[in-house]
Amino acid sequence: MQVIKKYKWTWILLGIALIMAVYLMWNTAFASKEKLPEIREIQSFSMENVDGRTVSLADTKGKVRLFYFYFTSCPDVCPITTFTLSQVQDLLKEDGTFGDKASFVSISFDPKVDTREKIKTFADRFHADYSGWYFLRGDMDKTKQFAKESFQILIEGENKDDFAHMNMIGLVDENNQLRKVYNAFNTEDVQPEVIAEDIRRLIKE
Repeated sequence: MQVIKKYKWTWILLGIALIMAVYLMWNTAFASKEKLPEIREIQSFSMENVDGRTVSLADTKGKVRLFYFYFTSCPDVCPITTFTLSQVQDLLKEDGTFGDKASFVSISFDPKVDTREKIKTFADRFHADYSGWYFLRGDMDKTKQFAKESFQILIEGENKDDFAHMNMIGLVDENNQLRKVYNAFNTEDVQPEVIAEDIRRLIKE
């Protein structure tokens, strides 16, 4: 009895730790099985790639995709977010997912300034792998409409001096369904490891 009393709190603490460990294991396993919701089907598009080829939604279907809207003259968030995407690219390349089962679509909404050459210079800064990363440009108004109706991303302004845009990344599954939107203004929401894991989850569905 003396031994039991002496180590009572030790056993209680060990019991609590064991219960917490079991709970965390169960919660993690349960959460990993939860599917990301289907938010909406994204609209079709047709734009020019950096190699001059026309790329449409149909050309990207069958892979899990990340969509991002930017302009190369952006002084702050666009380069930072593109760098984050490059980190996700590197993580997916490690397991052979990038290009084969997942791709990125970065769309400029400043086609007057963002020529194919300028876009390629921008993309090369982040070591973009063009086998799985599309850098597109198209009509400004149509691009804004596509961003708004497919992703609820608002883009305002007509040139690099007055652009205001929501800095978001859209995660789209193989069937063109938007499954998640990341707020790229929030660094906790755009951790490369988290985004890469979300992509892998969709691939396994």
